[in-house]
Amino acid sequence: MSSTNQNQHDFRQEFGRVGHYAKDTLGGFRTFILRGNVVDLAIGIVIGAAFTSVVNSLVADVITPLIPLPGKSSLSTLTIALPSFYPKGSTIHIGLFINAIISFLIVALVLYFFIVRPVAALMARYNPPVVAAPTTRDCPYCLQAIPLQATRCAFCTSPVPPAGATADPAAVPQQGRRD
Repeated sequence: MSSTNQNQHDFRQEFGRVGHYAKDTLGGFRTFILRGNVVDLAIGIVIGAAFTSVVNSLVADVITPLIPLPGKSSLSTLTIALPSFYPKGSTIHIGLFINAIISFLIVALVLYFFIVRPVAALMARYNPPVVAAPTTRDCPYCLQAIPLQATRCAFCTSPVPPAGATADPAAVPQQGRRD
């Protein structure tokens, strides 16, 4: 085989490896994007942003103008002028900050009452809590907890019925019992 043919063969082989790697990577990316969680998350973010702008408008245009302040037209115009050693015209916009807090609280309340609580109720209804199987049982004589597979109590040394049997304690032989 000539060196040119060898170079072409090596190039094709390497190109094939790169192609398989790209195919695997893009296939994994496609699977990731088409999973329901990613699409749902993207939709939730877009709807959340739109809802936040509606709530911000509600607070700025409806709620805070209804809260009067002496000498001011509404709560949203409340400012504090800074002392003279700051640049001229520097102010702290307390009203805008209060608007942001009210907006946040409204969004949080809506999310909690219309999303978190209903989803928690649905999860509780359709996914009941899993109760773990017991690992111990009580000795019928001394009422101490012993492992399920035990055939003799470690506390009173009495023989105990097998794990699945519901024998009467009086029917179990009394040998080895210390009182």
